[in-house]
Amino acid sequence: MSEFHKLIANLRDALEHPRAETHNGAATGDAEVLAPVPTAKAARRVELALKFARELEALSGRFLGTLTQKESIARILDLAAALRARSVAVGEGIVGDSEPLGHALERAGIEVIRTGRVADEAARAELRGKLAQCTMAVVEADYGIAATGTLAMLATPERPASLTLLPPVNVILVGAARILPDLAAVLAEIGPETLASHRLALVTGPSRTADIEKRIVLGVHGPREVHVAALWQADD
Repeated sequence: MSEFHKLIANLRDALEHPRAETHNGAATGDAEVLAPVPTAKAARRVELALKFARELEALSGRFLGTLTQKESIARILDLAAALRARSVAVGEGIVGDSEPLGHALERAGIEVIRTGRVADEAARAELRGKLAQCTMAVVEADYGIAATGTLAMLATPERPASLTLLPPVNVILVGAARILPDLAAVLAEIGPETLASHRLALVTGPSRTADIEKRIVLGVHGPREVHVAALWQADD
């Protein structure tokens, strides 16, 4: 059971079976001791993750769940196998380490394209060519926006904008603690100095256009599939 589902179960138990205590704090009644009730902060994060998931899926995005890092690696490997991926681009992490995923993909016989800092324009052009040919990209978002199911992503040399534009399938990871209520909260968290010096992309589901006969077509100007997992850290 994931940490996300444990939190839901603990909240339900706390509401359905309130625990009485003696004067010294010892539990009375049943001998079984319930799991600790989540803090208000953790419950709020669950609430925001649920809202984010609903909004994302309403716009053709796919929510993989609220997962630990180990669980996210397993889900990404399953997806790569379903796509028969030959190469996967992996961006450097923000709060997580991307190397365990890279090693797991390589053990599965999949070529890993790491998007670390490149030296010059020729190397950047070569990297863009590889990204255009790979099956899938895995990248960590800076923040999630619960109100719209949007991911806020700051472009850096280690995580270029082309990482989420060129591959046809994106898997985007976002820390559960980094899913905020709305765009204003995200912009305030990023701060004006960072916004002035970095390109900010707001990703809301797969790329879509209605230029052709007024019908929605996915994947014309970007990825045709966007899968998102919220990462739950042990201390969240």
